[in-house]
Amino acid sequence: MSDTDPAILLLEHPAPGVARLTLNRPKVSNALSLDLQAALSEQFSLLATDPDVRCIILTGGDTVFAAGGDISSMAGVGPIDIVQRHTERVWAPIQHCPKPVIAAVCGYAYGGGCELAMHADILIAGKSARFCQPEIRIGIMPGIGGTQRLVRAVGKAKAMQMALTGRPITAEEAWVSGLVSEVVDDQQVQSVALEQASLIAGMPPLAAEQIKEVILAGMDASLEAGLALERKANALLFASQDQKEGMQAFIEKRRPRFSGQ
Repeated sequence: MSDTDPAILLLEHPAPGVARLTLNRPKVSNALSLDLQAALSEQFSLLATDPDVRCIILTGGDTVFAAGGDISSMAGVGPIDIVQRHTERVWAPIQHCPKPVIAAVCGYAYGGGCELAMHADILIAGKSARFCQPEIRIGIMPGIGGTQRLVRAVGKAKAMQMALTGRPITAEEAWVSGLVSEVVDDQQVQSVALEQASLIAGMPPLAAEQIKEVILAGMDASLEAGLALERKANALLFASQDQKEGMQAFIEKRRPRFSGQ
């Protein structure tokens, strides 16, 4: 399959309000080629502004998430080439996506695949899932957030161990460490991800976006600064129609109908 083929990334809408992006380079275990990274960047940019999409599932399918970067595209290049690729710009639409993102992970999430999974807000892992930052084994280091997001997710000791040894951890270890949200049987990963995405898609989208924004911003702020962000965002939501609808529906004991307004 050529990387110029748009089928390297599949877009589906499996439920109302839910978009699912599936990495589709099975012959190379979904290695993150430059074309695939560009396709992800483009789709996240589009989905971020699509009013019909309220939650995004990111997956590699039922057997592998992503086995890492495309080493063949890096082996013969120099530092200026790497800088000029500006991967931070390519990955920015994923990092800054305002909508909740769920990663559904089976099999390998190695290197860039692990870094991609860590961009998600919720990670559903199958029991076969393995997470790894093996870059040290080929003379480099994580370059798309693997040293920064990993330490924020699992703490210094575990992040150091993973990055310095390059050894993979199991789904169970990832759950205990705080890297993943939930571990289920492999055959349940997609259905559980879709169930949670559908649940989130049925929530008021303004509230979902504010919750995501405040949690992420608060991670790098002091407690007092984070609490101030929380108070402001909570007060802002009282200007929304969905707040009025949600509270009125609660009083009337009926299902709310959230419009996103």
